[in-house]
Amino acid sequence: MPLIFKGVDIVMYKQNAAAKFKSMANKKDWNILAFETSCDDTSAAIVRNGRIVLANVIASQIEIHNSFGGVVPEVASRKHIENINSVLENCIKQAGMRYEDIDAVSSTYGPGLVGALLVGLNAAKAAALSLDVPFVGVNHMEAHVCANYISSKELEPPFLCLVVSGGHTQIVGVEDYCTYKLIGQTQDDAVGEAFDKISRELGLGYPGGPYIQSAAEKGNALAIKFPHARLKSGEFDFSFSGLKTAVLNYIHNNKDASINDIAASFQYTAVNELVAKTVSAAKRFGYKKIAAAGGVAANKLLRETLRRQSELNGMRLYVPEFVYCTDNAAMAACAAYYKLKNGKYDDLSMNANPSLEIGQV
Repeated sequence: MPLIFKGVDIVMYKQNAAAKFKSMANKKDWNILAFETSCDDTSAAIVRNGRIVLANVIASQIEIHNSFGGVVPEVASRKHIENINSVLENCIKQAGMRYEDIDAVSSTYGPGLVGALLVGLNAAKAAALSLDVPFVGVNHMEAHVCANYISSKELEPPFLCLVVSGGHTQIVGVEDYCTYKLIGQTQDDAVGEAFDKISRELGLGYPGGPYIQSAAEKGNALAIKFPHARLKSGEFDFSFSGLKTAVLNYIHNNKDASINDIAASFQYTAVNELVAKTVSAAKRFGYKKIAAAGGVAANKLLRETLRRQSELNGMRLYVPEFVYCTDNAAMAACAAYYKLKNGKYDDLSMNANPSLEIGQV
């Protein structure tokens, strides 16, 4: 049955939410409902104690945005509004729960597309208000890191995490469940964006990652030597604009070149850059565990190369299951759990922050 919204009394809600949070200390199991709408996937999930996924429902918009060659923010926001209620209902049904079983509600509040973020954020606030439970705002990039806790129940901080997506490329030190240290990041394009642009130029499809990977499997990764960026900035920073431009120029100047060889050579160059700096950072700062997160972490060559280099350097690698690499609400619920365990939840006045950085409060 749908949520029933009562008259709004913010003062009363704050008192009830505070009482609920206090009472949670005596509960063995915490059931957290989360929403994720930072880009083009509408998702709702219920996760118990941060790592046990009871339901994780995702409504994808890939087919819609594929025709545009990328995400159209206005379209994404409208589809979130259309999808959010049915996704929530399916989530509750899949979990086999009642709304009264929910202990807290969370949502991604940044980074992402501001219009898209607001849909999930407001849905979470409304649910928290209706259920008189704490509301928790979640950093989307930190949620990606937390996806590893769902797939690897034994994983605990500290560890180093390579966070790679369409909008971000970062090396993050995870010092504790709610403590993050940014070690390196891209100075221009994210690696996922490079995959998308090159895929589109090759006439493949969106999102670029799966299409590039598929084409690369039929090509020669050593056929074309593409350049690695040489940065004057941080030792563990990245730059993919030069690589992207080099590949695009090659495509324009070599009309008869093999699409598969171009895809394979680009992927090989990008992956080697990511892995080399990640392993080097782990060695420099003494991490014995490495994790990967974000949509690009689903790339097979990246996972295989990270695993091989981790083993060679006496490190253990953790990667999420494929479903938890792309945007999903289960990872947001996991991040919310550890925020609550750290004694923190948020006020309903929280707004979307499209430029939120990892570790930023």
